[in-house]
Amino acid sequence: MHELSVQTPQREFMVDITAQVQDFVRNRELRNGMVILFCPHTTAGLTINENADPTVTRDILTTLRRLIPHQGDYQHAEGNSDAHVKAGLMGSDLRILVEEGRLMLGMWQGIFLTEFDGPRSRKVWIQWFASSTAA
Repeated sequence: MHELSVQTPQREFMVDITAQVQDFVRNRELRNGMVILFCPHTTAGLTINENADPTVTRDILTTLRRLIPHQGDYQHAEGNSDAHVKAGLMGSDLRILVEEGRLMLGMWQGIFLTEFDGPRSRKVWIQWFASSTAA
């Protein structure tokens, strides 16, 4: 297993980690298989979405803020209930196919750590599974 460290600069932010994940694959000369990413945090998550136009991440965060406001009728005493709900919607894991040493993402897709209770230092764990070459 490999661990990525990701610094988030503000309370809500989407950090593009595509290059770091691709570097993991390239540096280990992983050819064909799958990587599994896992975020071990309850107020951050993972998602795949467009990474070509930065207004997309802005729109995602703005929409989540509108749907799940920071202040609300929450019972959780820490004051970050909205972050738990948003992270739950994003999810904590991703599976990405690898072929010929390349992440099999669509043309406009990128991998994002989604922060909802930052700024913080976050972890993303990466596990690799190779394809069987047996016929």
